[in-house]
Amino acid sequence: MRRMIAAFLLMALASAAHANQKLLYEPTFVSIELPAGGQAKLEAFVVRPNRPGKFPLVVVVHGTPRGSGGEFRARIAQMSPDFHIGIAEAFAERGYAAVSIMRRGFGHSSGPYAEHDSGGCNHRDYERVGRISAQDVLGATAALRNEPWVDPERILLLGHSTGGMAVIAAGAANPLGVVGILSFAGGSGSVGPDQVCSEDRLIGAFKAFGATARIPALWVYAENDHHFGPDLARRMFDAYRSGGAPAQLVMLPPVGRDGHMALPTAPLGVIWPPMAAFLASLHLPTERHVE
Repeated sequence: MRRMIAAFLLMALASAAHANQKLLYEPTFVSIELPAGGQAKLEAFVVRPNRPGKFPLVVVVHGTPRGSGGEFRARIAQMSPDFHIGIAEAFAERGYAAVSIMRRGFGHSSGPYAEHDSGGCNHRDYERVGRISAQDVLGATAALRNEPWVDPERILLLGHSTGGMAVIAAGAANPLGVVGILSFAGGSGSVGPDQVCSEDRLIGAFKAFGATARIPALWVYAENDHHFGPDLARRMFDAYRSGGAPAQLVMLPPVGRDGHMALPTAPLGVIWPPMAAFLASLHLPTERHVE
C-alpha cells in the first residue's frame, strides 16, 4: 500500500510539473467487469481539457517488454500509465479525453498477469493472448463510456506494440461507441531484434480478428521496426484485411535506432500526420486548441 501511495504522489508531482492550466491530469483506477465474472481494477492516467463538456475518448494501451521469469515480472510491475503521456497530451490539446490504461498484471493494476503463452516459441497461441488483452480494453472502454466528460459515441482505441494487437483484437468485437482504431507497431512475440516466434501463427491471429472487425483501423509501422519489420507488418495487415476489415497501412520512414518506439519517442510532426488524416476521415478533431 505504501508503494502504491508513493507512486501516486510521484505521478501527481510529475503532472503538476508539466500541467497546462487548460488541461487536467488525473491518476486513477478504472474498474472493469471480466467476462468470466468478477472485477479488476486497471491503473490509469487521464489527460483531458480542463473545462466542462463531453469529449471524444482515446483509450491508450501500452506494450510489453521482452523477457521472462522474475526479471520480466519486476519490469512489468514498474510500468506506469504515464509512459504515453506525450501522445495523451497531443490528443487532449485537440479536445479529446485521453486515458492511458495498464492491463492486468502491469503496474498497479489487478493481477495476475493474464497474457502468458505456454506454447513455446514454435507454438504460440496469439489469438488467445490477443483476446485476453482485449478483455481489459473492452472493459475499460465500457466503464469509461459512463464518465460525465466522455462522449460515448466517439471513442478511439490506440495501442502500441502488444497494445496495438490488443486494440485490434478488441475491435473484432465491434464495441459500442468505438469509431476508430489506431495500432502503432502492433504485434506480439518479438524475442530479440528482428526475431519473432511463430510468425505464421501471429499472422493467423490477425486474420481471425479481421474476420469480424468492421470498425475503420489505421496501422502504422516504421521501416526500421526491429520488432515487427515491414515485410511481417504487411503480411499481418493483408491477413487482417482478407476478411473484409476496413483498414489502411502507413509505413513511416526510419525513426531513431528502432522505429518500434516511434509512438513514445518520435517528434509529433513525424507520427501525427497519418493520424490526423485518419481522424479527419472520421470527422474527428485534428487541430490543436491549447497554447
